[in-house]
Amino acid sequence: MLRVDGLTVRFRLRDALVHAVTDLRLTLRRGELLAVVGESGCGKSVLAHTLLGLLPRNATVSGHAYLQVSPDADPVDLIHCGERRLAREVRGRQLGLIPQSPATALTPVRTGRRLLEETLRAHGHSREQAAAQAEQLAVDVGLNPHDLDRYPFELSGGMAQRLATALALASDPAVLIADEPTTGLDRSLVDHTLDLLRRRCDAGHAVLLITHDLSAARRVADTVAVMYASRIVERQPADQFFSAPAHPYSAALLDALPDRKFQPIPGHPPMLTALPAGCAYAPRCPLAIDRCGALPADRIVDAGTVACHRPRGASA
Repeated sequence: MLRVDGLTVRFRLRDALVHAVTDLRLTLRRGELLAVVGESGCGKSVLAHTLLGLLPRNATVSGHAYLQVSPDADPVDLIHCGERRLAREVRGRQLGLIPQSPATALTPVRTGRRLLEETLRAHGHSREQAAAQAEQLAVDVGLNPHDLDRYPFELSGGMAQRLATALALASDPAVLIADEPTTGLDRSLVDHTLDLLRRRCDAGHAVLLITHDLSAARRVADTVAVMYASRIVERQPADQFFSAPAHPYSAALLDALPDRKFQPIPGHPPMLTALPAGCAYAPRCPLAIDRCGALPADRIVDAGTVACHRPRGASA
């Protein structure tokens, strides 16, 4: 349904160039929930905004991202199809977004009910159908239907997050990008939201879940892609990733979990304005050797790929 090939995003600042996404490649299939994980600032949200055409003017984008919502439909290159086509045919229709910051994405002068009903009517529902479906969507995301009569500024952060989720689902997109969709939710609502995303995939849709919460990925993901310093460094089936990660950074992320070693990763990620020529993780990596000064190519490991000169379990 979605194939990203060589996607690169740069932001030109007055005195620097931000390497936000570099040569990113991934595939999202029908029925699949792909979790993109990594520390804050590694480029995950930039990926989401790039696919939706929501980047600022100082962004430069190259590469391709093909969206094909059905086998008999022509693929749409989200990078090169133009804003007009994105706005009319793709964004909010074939490709939906649960935003990371719903407070800035919700229209402040409309109640949640009006936002939902207007969205549903724009997608072909009658007035009566829209009213009924709005209440059902509220129930689906764990929001009291009575709260739909509030304005966004009257909602708590968690309630605003659930309203944003309902709005993203209202158009029933074939592919849904969920950017930190559990922000501000308590544990029971986190699980409720994740299970809702899982059911969409089980019904034949696809979800790109962007999260720093590895427990969320473990609960629902089919596939995990690990992002570090603008690049995907590992992509594995979720079971394989959580049992035997191949990249040293992936292993360190898992070791930092409270139910594992609870061991923080030493050092800090590099600044995206000053990335090294070789492996960006090498200064923090206990397995680094001289050849890590050169950029590693992707290697096939089991059913996935890893960008590392010394994948875990391999000899030097």
